[in-house]
Amino acid sequence: MMKFFNLGLLAVAGSLAIGSGTALADDEIVVGMATAQSGFMEAYDKPAKEAAMIRIDEINKSGGLLGKQIKVVEADTKTDRAEGAKAGLEVIDKGADLVIVSCDYDFGAPAALAAEAAAKVSFFLCAESIKAGIQGVGPHSFSASVLAAVQGATMAEWSYKKKNARSFYVLLDTWTEYNKGICDGFDWMAPKLEGAEVVGRDTFKNEDASIASQITRIKSLAKEPDAIMLCSMMPGVVSAIKQIRAAGINSMILNGSGVDGSYWLNAVPDLSNFYVPVQGSIYGDDPNAAVEEFNKKYETITGARPSSQYVYPGYVLIDVWAKAVERAKSTDADAVVAELEKMKDEPTLFGPRTFSSEIHHQNRGRYLIAQTTGGKPAIVDEWTISEPVPLDALLKQ
Repeated sequence: MMKFFNLGLLAVAGSLAIGSGTALADDEIVVGMATAQSGFMEAYDKPAKEAAMIRIDEINKSGGLLGKQIKVVEADTKTDRAEGAKAGLEVIDKGADLVIVSCDYDFGAPAALAAEAAAKVSFFLCAESIKAGIQGVGPHSFSASVLAAVQGATMAEWSYKKKNARSFYVLLDTWTEYNKGICDGFDWMAPKLEGAEVVGRDTFKNEDASIASQITRIKSLAKEPDAIMLCSMMPGVVSAIKQIRAAGINSMILNGSGVDGSYWLNAVPDLSNFYVPVQGSIYGDDPNAAVEEFNKKYETITGARPSSQYVYPGYVLIDVWAKAVERAKSTDADAVVAELEKMKDEPTLFGPRTFSSEIHHQNRGRYLIAQTTGGKPAIVDEWTISEPVPLDALLKQ
Protein backbone atom coordinates (compact mmCIF):
# COMPACT_ATOMS: atom_id res chain seq x y z
CA MET A 1 0.00 0.00 0.00
CA MET A 2 1.97 2.94 -1.15
CA LYS A 3 2.85 5.32 -3.92
CA PHE A 4 4.50 3.96 -7.06
CA PHE A 5 6.09 5.40 -10.14
CA ASN A 6 3.95 5.44 -13.29
CA LEU A 7 5.69 2.62 -15.14
CA GLY A 8 4.97 1.11 -18.55
CA LEU A 9 4.48 -2.49 -19.59
CA LEU A 10 5.82 -2.09 -23.10
CA ALA A 11 8.68 -4.54 -22.94
CA VAL A 12 6.54 -7.30 -21.47
CA ALA A 13 3.40 -6.56 -23.46
CA GLY A 14 5.30 -6.96 -26.71
CA SER A 15 5.38 -10.70 -26.18
CA LEU A 16 1.74 -11.01 -25.07
CA ALA A 17 -1.57 -10.52 -26.83
CA ILE A 18 -3.47 -8.08 -24.62
CA GLY A 19 -7.19 -7.38 -24.51
CA SER A 20 -8.21 -8.44 -28.00
CA GLY A 21 -11.73 -9.59 -27.18
CA THR A 22 -11.56 -12.01 -30.10
CA ALA A 23 -12.59 -15.67 -30.08
CA LEU A 24 -10.32 -17.82 -27.95
CA ALA A 25 -7.73 -19.99 -29.60
CA ASP A 26 -7.36 -23.60 -28.50
CA ASP A 27 -3.70 -22.98 -27.72
CA GLU A 28 -4.35 -20.11 -25.28
CA ILE A 29 -5.08 -19.76 -21.58
CA VAL A 30 -6.58 -16.40 -20.68
CA VAL A 31 -5.69 -14.27 -17.66
CA GLY A 32 -7.99 -11.31 -17.10
CA MET A 33 -6.76 -8.23 -15.27
CA ALA A 34 -9.65 -6.22 -13.83
CA THR A 35 -7.46 -3.62 -12.16
CA ALA A 36 -7.12 0.15 -11.92
CA GLN A 37 -5.62 1.82 -14.96
CA SER A 38 -6.78 5.22 -13.70
CA GLY A 39 -7.56 6.82 -10.35
CA PHE A 40 -5.50 6.55 -7.19
CA MET A 41 -5.58 2.72 -7.10
CA GLU A 42 -3.53 2.64 -10.32
CA ALA A 43 -0.50 3.52 -8.20
CA TYR A 44 -1.08 0.39 -6.12
CA ASP A 45 -2.16 -1.99 -8.90
CA LYS A 46 0.20 -1.19 -11.73
CA PRO A 47 3.54 -2.28 -10.21
CA ALA A 48 2.15 -5.63 -8.98
CA LYS A 49 0.51 -6.11 -12.38
CA GLU A 50 3.85 -5.47 -14.05
CA ALA A 51 5.43 -8.18 -11.90
CA ALA A 52 2.62 -10.55 -12.86
CA MET A 53 3.27 -9.78 -16.51
CA ILE A 54 6.94 -10.60 -16.04
CA ARG A 55 6.10 -14.03 -14.64
CA ILE A 56 3.59 -14.63 -17.45
CA ASP A 57 6.23 -13.72 -20.01
CA GLU A 58 8.72 -16.12 -18.39
CA ILE A 59 6.17 -18.93 -18.51
CA ASN A 60 5.29 -18.22 -22.13
CA LYS A 61 8.94 -18.15 -23.16
CA SER A 62 9.57 -21.48 -21.42
CA GLY A 63 6.82 -23.24 -23.39
CA GLY A 64 3.66 -21.92 -21.79
CA LEU A 65 1.20 -23.45 -19.37
CA LEU A 66 -0.17 -26.91 -20.20
CA GLY A 67 1.55 -26.40 -23.53
CA LYS A 68 -0.48 -23.26 -24.20
CA GLN A 69 0.47 -19.59 -24.29
CA ILE A 70 -1.01 -17.31 -21.65
CA LYS A 71 -2.98 -14.43 -23.15
CA VAL A 72 -3.77 -11.35 -21.07
CA VAL A 73 -6.98 -9.34 -21.38
CA GLU A 74 -7.62 -6.17 -19.41
CA ALA A 75 -10.37 -3.87 -18.18
CA ASP A 76 -10.08 -0.66 -16.18
CA THR A 77 -11.84 -0.47 -12.81
CA LYS A 78 -11.16 3.30 -12.76
CA THR A 79 -10.72 3.04 -8.97
CA ASP A 80 -14.50 2.78 -8.69
CA ARG A 81 -16.40 -0.09 -7.11
CA ALA A 82 -19.23 -0.09 -9.66
CA GLU A 83 -16.71 0.03 -12.50
CA GLY A 84 -14.83 -2.79 -10.78
CA ALA A 85 -17.80 -5.10 -11.10
CA LYS A 86 -18.14 -4.15 -14.77
CA ALA A 87 -14.42 -4.76 -15.34
CA GLY A 88 -14.69 -8.21 -13.80
CA LEU A 89 -17.57 -9.11 -16.10
CA GLU A 90 -15.69 -7.69 -19.09
CA VAL A 91 -12.61 -9.89 -18.67
CA ILE A 92 -14.82 -12.90 -17.99
CA ASP A 93 -16.64 -12.18 -21.25
CA LYS A 94 -13.23 -12.17 -22.93
CA GLY A 95 -12.66 -15.72 -21.70
CA ALA A 96 -10.60 -15.24 -18.53
CA ASP A 97 -9.70 -18.46 -16.72
CA LEU A 98 -8.11 -16.41 -13.93
CA VAL A 99 -9.36 -12.96 -12.85
CA ILE A 100 -6.76 -10.71 -11.22
CA VAL A 101 -8.23 -7.85 -9.19
CA SER A 102 -7.05 -4.73 -7.38
CA CYS A 103 -4.62 -4.73 -4.48
CA ASP A 104 -7.13 -3.45 -1.94
CA TYR A 105 -10.06 -5.58 -0.73
CA ASP A 106 -12.58 -2.76 -0.89
CA PHE A 107 -11.74 -1.90 -4.49
CA GLY A 108 -10.92 -5.42 -5.69
CA ALA A 109 -13.94 -7.22 -4.24
CA PRO A 110 -16.52 -6.16 -6.88
CA ALA A 111 -14.48 -7.77 -9.69
CA ALA A 112 -13.65 -10.78 -7.51
CA LEU A 113 -17.34 -11.26 -6.71
CA ALA A 114 -18.12 -11.20 -10.43
CA ALA A 115 -15.51 -13.93 -10.90
CA GLU A 116 -16.98 -15.93 -8.02
CA ALA A 117 -20.45 -15.73 -9.53
CA ALA A 118 -18.98 -17.12 -12.77
CA ALA A 119 -17.11 -19.87 -10.85
CA LYS A 120 -13.72 -18.46 -11.87
CA VAL A 121 -10.56 -18.32 -9.76
CA SER A 122 -9.68 -14.79 -8.66
CA PHE A 123 -6.50 -13.43 -7.10
CA PHE A 124 -6.14 -10.06 -5.42
CA LEU A 125 -2.87 -8.46 -6.54
CA CYS A 126 -1.72 -7.70 -3.01
CA ALA A 127 -4.73 -7.32 -0.68
CA GLU A 128 -3.97 -8.10 2.97
CA SER A 129 -7.40 -8.34 4.57
CA ILE A 130 -8.80 -11.79 5.42
CA LYS A 131 -11.88 -10.70 3.46
CA ALA A 132 -9.81 -10.91 0.26
CA GLY A 133 -10.50 -14.60 -0.07
CA ILE A 134 -13.05 -17.12 1.18
CA GLN A 135 -14.41 -14.92 3.96
CA GLY A 136 -15.24 -11.86 1.86
CA VAL A 137 -15.63 -13.24 -1.66
CA GLY A 138 -15.95 -17.03 -1.79
CA PRO A 139 -14.17 -20.36 -2.24
CA HIS A 140 -12.47 -19.49 -5.55
CA SER A 141 -10.80 -16.28 -4.30
CA PHE A 142 -7.18 -15.88 -3.08
CA SER A 143 -4.46 -13.38 -2.29
CA ALA A 144 -0.75 -14.08 -2.66
CA SER A 145 0.34 -11.40 -0.20
CA VAL A 146 0.63 -11.78 3.58
CA LEU A 147 -2.17 -10.69 5.86
CA ALA A 148 -2.00 -7.28 7.51
CA ALA A 149 -2.56 -9.00 10.86
CA VAL A 150 0.66 -10.94 10.36
CA GLN A 151 2.47 -7.63 9.89
CA GLY A 152 1.16 -6.26 13.19
CA ALA A 153 1.92 -9.51 15.01
CA THR A 154 5.40 -9.59 13.49
CA MET A 155 6.24 -6.08 14.63
CA ALA A 156 4.93 -6.78 18.15
CA GLU A 157 6.89 -10.00 18.64
CA TRP A 158 10.06 -8.84 16.87
CA SER A 159 10.28 -5.52 18.75
CA TYR A 160 9.67 -7.32 22.05
CA LYS A 161 12.19 -10.10 21.41
CA LYS A 162 14.89 -8.19 19.53
CA LYS A 163 14.52 -4.54 20.66
CA ASN A 164 13.35 -5.15 24.23
CA ALA A 165 10.17 -3.12 23.74
CA ARG A 166 7.83 -3.47 26.71
CA SER A 167 5.50 -0.47 26.57
CA PHE A 168 3.42 0.20 23.45
CA TYR A 169 1.05 2.94 22.32
CA VAL A 170 -1.41 1.87 19.61
CA LEU A 171 -2.43 4.50 17.05
CA LEU A 172 -5.00 3.29 14.50
CA ASP A 173 -5.93 5.05 11.28
CA THR A 174 -9.51 3.82 10.80
CA TRP A 175 -9.61 4.45 7.03
CA THR A 176 -9.19 0.92 5.63
CA GLU A 177 -9.56 -2.75 6.50
CA TYR A 178 -5.80 -3.03 5.92
CA ASN A 179 -5.04 -0.58 8.72
CA LYS A 180 -7.44 -2.31 11.10
CA GLY A 181 -5.83 -5.63 10.24
CA ILE A 182 -2.38 -4.44 11.32
CA CYS A 183 -3.69 -3.43 14.73
CA ASP A 184 -5.75 -6.62 15.05
CA GLY A 185 -2.58 -8.66 14.59
CA PHE A 186 -0.73 -6.56 17.12
CA ASP A 187 -3.59 -6.91 19.60
CA TRP A 188 -3.57 -10.70 19.16
CA MET A 189 0.17 -11.01 19.74
CA ALA A 190 0.78 -8.42 22.48
CA PRO A 191 -0.99 -10.31 25.30
CA LYS A 192 1.24 -13.33 24.57
CA LEU A 193 4.35 -11.29 25.37
CA GLU A 194 5.06 -11.51 29.10
CA GLY A 195 5.56 -8.07 30.60
CA ALA A 196 4.42 -6.19 27.51
CA GLU A 197 1.90 -3.43 28.19
CA VAL A 198 -0.29 -1.31 25.97
CA VAL A 199 -0.08 2.03 27.78
CA GLY A 200 -2.59 3.79 25.57
CA ARG A 201 -4.47 3.66 22.31
CA ASP A 202 -6.04 6.18 20.01
CA THR A 203 -7.55 6.56 16.54
CA PHE A 204 -7.41 9.08 13.74
CA LYS A 205 -8.56 9.37 10.14
CA ASN A 206 -6.17 9.25 7.21
CA GLU A 207 -7.34 12.64 5.96
CA ASP A 208 -6.88 14.37 9.33
CA ALA A 209 -4.56 17.33 8.90
CA SER A 210 -3.67 17.25 12.58
CA ILE A 211 -3.28 14.55 15.22
CA ALA A 212 -2.37 17.10 17.91
CA SER A 213 -4.82 15.73 20.47
CA GLN A 214 -3.47 12.19 20.03
CA ILE A 215 0.09 13.44 20.40
CA THR A 216 -0.88 15.34 23.55
CA ARG A 217 -2.16 12.11 25.07
CA ILE A 218 1.08 10.31 24.21
CA LYS A 219 3.16 13.10 25.73
CA SER A 220 1.02 13.10 28.87
CA LEU A 221 2.14 9.57 29.71
CA ALA A 222 4.45 9.25 32.71
CA LYS A 223 7.09 7.74 30.42
CA GLU A 224 7.51 7.82 26.66
CA PRO A 225 6.43 4.44 25.26
CA ASP A 226 9.12 2.12 23.94
CA ALA A 227 7.20 1.81 20.68
CA ILE A 228 4.25 3.29 18.85
CA MET A 229 2.30 0.73 16.82
CA LEU A 230 1.11 2.98 14.00
CA CYS A 231 -1.48 1.21 11.86
CA SER A 232 -1.77 3.47 8.83
CA MET A 233 -1.01 3.89 5.13
CA MET A 234 -0.41 6.49 2.47
CA PRO A 235 -1.00 9.35 2.18
CA GLY A 236 -2.00 10.30 5.73
CA VAL A 237 0.65 8.22 7.48
CA VAL A 238 3.40 10.62 6.37
CA SER A 239 1.75 13.55 8.13
CA ALA A 240 1.23 11.45 11.27
CA ILE A 241 4.88 10.39 11.41
CA LYS A 242 6.06 13.94 10.77
CA GLN A 243 3.91 15.28 13.59
CA ILE A 244 5.03 12.59 16.03
CA ARG A 245 8.68 13.37 15.45
CA ALA A 246 8.12 17.15 15.39
CA ALA A 247 6.56 16.82 18.86
CA GLY A 248 9.84 15.40 20.14
CA ILE A 249 8.57 11.84 20.55
CA ASN A 250 11.49 9.52 19.78
CA SER A 251 9.84 6.15 20.45
CA MET A 252 10.29 3.39 17.93
CA ILE A 253 7.59 3.72 15.30
CA LEU A 254 6.36 0.37 13.99
CA ASN A 255 4.09 0.11 10.96
CA GLY A 256 2.95 -2.37 8.34
CA SER A 257 4.39 -3.01 4.92
CA GLY A 258 2.29 -0.24 3.40
CA VAL A 259 4.98 2.32 4.09
CA ASP A 260 7.87 0.38 2.60
CA GLY A 261 9.93 2.51 0.22
CA SER A 262 12.11 5.58 0.36
CA TYR A 263 10.06 7.75 -2.04
CA TRP A 264 8.24 9.55 0.81
CA LEU A 265 11.12 10.00 3.25
CA ASN A 266 12.08 13.47 2.06
CA ALA A 267 8.85 14.63 3.73
CA VAL A 268 10.28 13.51 7.10
CA PRO A 269 13.96 14.50 6.90
CA ASP A 270 16.41 12.28 8.79
CA LEU A 271 13.71 9.93 10.07
CA SER A 272 15.17 7.30 12.39
CA ASN A 273 13.99 4.52 14.69
CA PHE A 274 11.30 3.52 12.19
CA TYR A 275 10.61 -0.14 11.30
CA VAL A 276 8.44 -2.03 8.82
CA PRO A 277 8.15 -5.69 7.72
CA VAL A 278 8.75 -6.48 4.03
CA GLN A 279 8.48 -9.62 1.88
CA GLY A 280 11.56 -8.69 -0.12
CA SER A 281 14.04 -5.84 -0.25
CA ILE A 282 13.96 -3.15 -2.93
CA TYR A 283 17.19 -1.69 -1.52
CA GLY A 284 19.70 -4.13 -3.02
CA ASP A 285 20.41 -5.87 0.29
CA ASP A 286 17.99 -8.80 0.25
CA PRO A 287 19.64 -11.92 1.72
CA ASN A 288 18.31 -13.86 -1.27
CA ALA A 289 20.38 -12.82 -4.29
CA ALA A 290 17.59 -13.93 -6.64
CA VAL A 291 15.40 -11.09 -5.34
CA GLU A 292 17.95 -8.52 -6.45
CA GLU A 293 18.14 -10.27 -9.83
CA PHE A 294 14.38 -9.81 -10.11
CA ASN A 295 14.71 -6.13 -9.14
CA LYS A 296 17.20 -5.62 -11.96
CA LYS A 297 15.01 -7.47 -14.44
CA TYR A 298 12.04 -5.36 -13.42
CA GLU A 299 14.11 -2.22 -13.96
CA THR A 300 15.25 -3.38 -17.39
CA ILE A 301 11.66 -4.04 -18.46
CA THR A 302 9.88 -1.10 -16.87
CA GLY A 303 12.60 1.55 -16.67
CA ALA A 304 12.73 1.82 -12.88
CA ARG A 305 13.45 -0.39 -9.89
CA PRO A 306 10.58 -1.56 -7.69
CA SER A 307 9.57 1.26 -5.38
CA SER A 308 7.99 -0.99 -2.75
CA GLN A 309 7.65 -4.63 -1.73
CA TYR A 310 4.09 -4.54 -3.11
CA VAL A 311 5.51 -5.29 -6.55
CA TYR A 312 6.35 -8.82 -5.46
CA PRO A 313 2.93 -10.43 -4.76
CA GLY A 314 1.96 -9.99 -8.43
CA TYR A 315 4.82 -12.27 -9.43
CA VAL A 316 3.94 -14.75 -6.69
CA LEU A 317 0.26 -15.06 -7.60
CA ILE A 318 1.03 -16.07 -11.20
CA ASP A 319 3.69 -18.48 -9.94
CA VAL A 320 1.42 -20.35 -7.50
CA TRP A 321 -1.61 -20.30 -9.81
CA ALA A 322 0.44 -21.70 -12.71
CA LYS A 323 1.83 -24.47 -10.48
CA ALA A 324 -1.72 -25.37 -9.44
CA VAL A 325 -2.88 -25.44 -13.08
CA GLU A 326 0.00 -27.71 -14.02
CA ARG A 327 -0.72 -30.08 -11.12
CA ALA A 328 -4.44 -30.10 -11.87
CA LYS A 329 -3.67 -30.53 -15.59
CA SER A 330 -6.59 -28.16 -16.11
CA THR A 331 -7.77 -24.57 -15.68
CA ASP A 332 -11.04 -25.81 -14.16
CA ALA A 333 -11.60 -23.58 -11.15
CA ASP A 334 -12.47 -26.30 -8.64
CA ALA A 335 -9.51 -28.43 -9.71
CA VAL A 336 -7.14 -25.46 -9.44
CA VAL A 337 -8.51 -24.48 -6.02
CA ALA A 338 -7.98 -28.06 -4.80
CA GLU A 339 -4.31 -27.93 -5.83
CA LEU A 340 -3.78 -24.48 -4.30
CA GLU A 341 -5.24 -25.72 -1.03
CA LYS A 342 -2.66 -28.52 -0.96
CA MET A 343 0.21 -26.02 -0.96
CA LYS A 344 2.10 -25.90 2.32
CA ASP A 345 5.23 -23.78 2.49
CA GLU A 346 5.29 -23.78 -1.31
CA PRO A 347 8.61 -22.19 -2.34
CA THR A 348 8.40 -18.87 -4.19
CA LEU A 349 10.93 -16.19 -4.93
CA PHE A 350 9.52 -14.06 -2.12
CA GLY A 351 9.02 -16.63 0.59
CA PRO A 352 6.87 -19.74 1.10
CA ARG A 353 3.12 -19.75 0.54
CA THR A 354 0.50 -21.91 2.23
CA PHE A 355 -3.22 -22.16 1.45
CA SER A 356 -5.89 -24.29 3.09
CA SER A 357 -9.60 -24.96 2.82
CA GLU A 358 -10.09 -22.38 5.61
CA ILE A 359 -7.71 -19.60 4.58
CA HIS A 360 -6.76 -18.53 1.06
CA HIS A 361 -4.24 -16.07 2.41
CA GLN A 362 -1.02 -16.10 4.43
CA ASN A 363 -1.61 -16.09 8.19
CA ARG A 364 2.07 -16.63 8.87
CA GLY A 365 5.12 -15.64 6.87
CA ARG A 366 8.78 -14.80 7.01
CA TYR A 367 9.34 -11.07 6.97
CA LEU A 368 12.49 -9.05 6.53
CA ILE A 369 12.68 -6.08 8.89
CA ALA A 370 13.53 -2.75 7.27
CA GLN A 371 14.89 -0.05 9.56
CA THR A 372 15.10 3.60 8.56
CA THR A 373 18.01 5.50 10.09
CA GLY A 374 18.88 9.03 9.10
CA GLY A 375 16.33 8.85 6.31
CA LYS A 376 17.84 5.68 4.78
CA PRO A 377 16.05 2.31 4.90
CA ALA A 378 17.97 -0.96 5.09
CA ILE A 379 17.28 -4.58 6.01
CA VAL A 380 18.48 -5.29 9.54
CA ASP A 381 16.81 -8.57 10.50
CA GLU A 382 14.18 -11.15 9.60
CA TRP A 383 11.37 -12.66 11.62
CA THR A 384 8.68 -15.32 11.42
CA ILE A 385 5.99 -15.16 14.09
CA SER A 386 6.02 -18.04 16.54
CA GLU A 387 2.56 -19.26 15.53
CA PRO A 388 0.05 -18.48 12.77
CA VAL A 389 -2.63 -15.87 13.44
CA PRO A 390 -5.80 -17.93 14.00
CA LEU A 391 -8.93 -17.44 11.96
CA ASP A 392 -10.98 -16.08 14.87
CA ALA A 393 -8.45 -13.30 15.39
CA LEU A 394 -8.43 -12.53 11.67
CA LEU A 395 -12.23 -12.37 11.57
CA LYS A 396 -12.15 -9.69 14.27
CA GLN A 397 -11.97 -7.25 11.37
